[in-house]
This record gives sequence, structure tokens and C-alpha cells, in this order.
Amino acid sequence: MNASNGFFDNAQAFAAAQPQRPERLCFTNGCFDLLHPGHVKYLADARALGDFLVVGLNSDASVARLKGAGRPLQDEAARAAVLLGLRSVDAVVRFDEDTPLELITALQPDILAKGGDYTPDTVVGRDVVEARGGRVAIIPFLPGHSSSAIEARIRSGKGVTLETGGRP
Repeated sequence: MNASNGFFDNAQAFAAAQPQRPERLCFTNGCFDLLHPGHVKYLADARALGDFLVVGLNSDASVARLKGAGRPLQDEAARAAVLLGLRSVDAVVRFDEDTPLELITALQPDILAKGGDYTPDTVVGRDVVEARGGRVAIIPFLPGHSSSAIEARIRSGKGVTLETGGRP
């Protein structure tokens, strides 16, 4: 991992590179295997909630366990590079576990952002964030965009357009 470009191997490496904690640290996480317009809007909305957005990125091994054989489609370095190319993403921190609980506990974010497929009760790390006075924010999805649907369209030879958003 090359921490000089904003991609960190763990929370300790991130903390060492950020001696002064941002005032309102926002955190979200995911696999981000195929970045699409829904991700771009979601990450911009998450960044708007705080002063600094850290994206917890599932490691390649974690993605394979969660998504199955053939995933990830891009390795963690490639996924991090794409995320860091977005204005909204300030840092990416890799994690190996299936959930980001350990990373959330280490980072202690002020705001924990998750997508519209979650409810506050299903957000991993909610108790950690709220215990220190932080909050959980559920950000609505941009309809019609899904990495799994995009993968299916590509594998079927149909391709993807902005209008289809990956829908079959």
C-alpha cells in the first residue's frame, strides 16, 4: 500500500499520516468493485456530511468471501485508485474482515454513512459512533445502478449505458 497517495493498509497507518484529526470525520465502506454513477453520487453526498471522507475498502479476500468466485473484478489497489480519483474521497483504508467494525472502532468517525439498503438498526458500528456522540446517516440510492447488474450486462455482451445503469 502506498500511503502517500491516500491508500492506507490499516487504521494505524491512516492515523500516523493524519496527526491532526479532521473536525468532522465521515466514514463509509464497501467493495466498490465497479464504480458507477450511483457510487459517485453516494460518495459525494457522504463527503458533504463531514470535513473529511474515509472510505473503508474491503480487501480482495474479503470481497471474494462476500461476493463469491470471480470477484473482485478489480484488485484492491485498482479500486482504491479509482476511489481516490474522486474529489469526494479523501482517504481509503483497506480492511480484511467481512465487516468494518474493527476499522470503525479504530477510526472513531463522527459520521457513519451507509446506503439506502440499510436502516439505522442494521448499520455495523452504529453503537460505536453513537457512543461518542456521532451519528449514522442513511443516504438514498440513485435508482437503477448496481455493480452486480453491470457485471451481468458486461458478461452477457450487452454493455452498459448511463440510461440502463447496468439494468439487464
